[in-house]
Amino acid sequence: MTALDKHPEKNLIRLQLSQNSVLNSLDPESMAELERYLVISDLKKSEILLHQGDHQMEQYFVLDGILKRIVSSADAKEMILRFAIEKDIETSYAAWRLKTAAPYSIACVTKARVARMPLKKWAEFLDAHKPLKESFEFEVMRLMSEIMAHTITLHMLDAPGRVERFLRKYEDLFELLPKKELAAYLNLSPETLSRLKTKHKELFI
Repeated sequence: MTALDKHPEKNLIRLQLSQNSVLNSLDPESMAELERYLVISDLKKSEILLHQGDHQMEQYFVLDGILKRIVSSADAKEMILRFAIEKDIETSYAAWRLKTAAPYSIACVTKARVARMPLKKWAEFLDAHKPLKESFEFEVMRLMSEIMAHTITLHMLDAPGRVERFLRKYEDLFELLPKKELAAYLNLSPETLSRLKTKHKELFI
């Protein structure tokens, strides 16, 4: 991990942070203040940022690559709850506020670069920037709502319906995600996903 102000690509990273879905409303002075707390991590595929059950938690701003949020059962079955890409955030803010352990893990789907800071520092920063706090907490609620909708989808829609819904909502992710990861997210075999993907393309030629 490297402090942002000492990173050799700090100018590029600052540009990426200014485009983040949560941070893009910050004025330059507030952004400069935030940068003092940020460190940059370059991560390998499959590397884990947060383990389910952890109490030490961080706030993540995705600069490059793809992350996934996963929950594991006692018998080691895994379910992918969501993906995060460039300009997105990842967080366990709700669990931190409730003083509970992280209810899920956060891991890298691909090589990734993130800016990160302790959630305690992030919460303090939010308290000093009320409009940002309001928009961030709204984003946290939106993500939780999306995850709930996805969970319902797995039970209510058949395989073609799940694929069509994903294409409708996240078309930009469809080609970015490794087939194995997307199949797991949709609770399909990679072979079924390939067949449905081919069928979808034929319909729109």
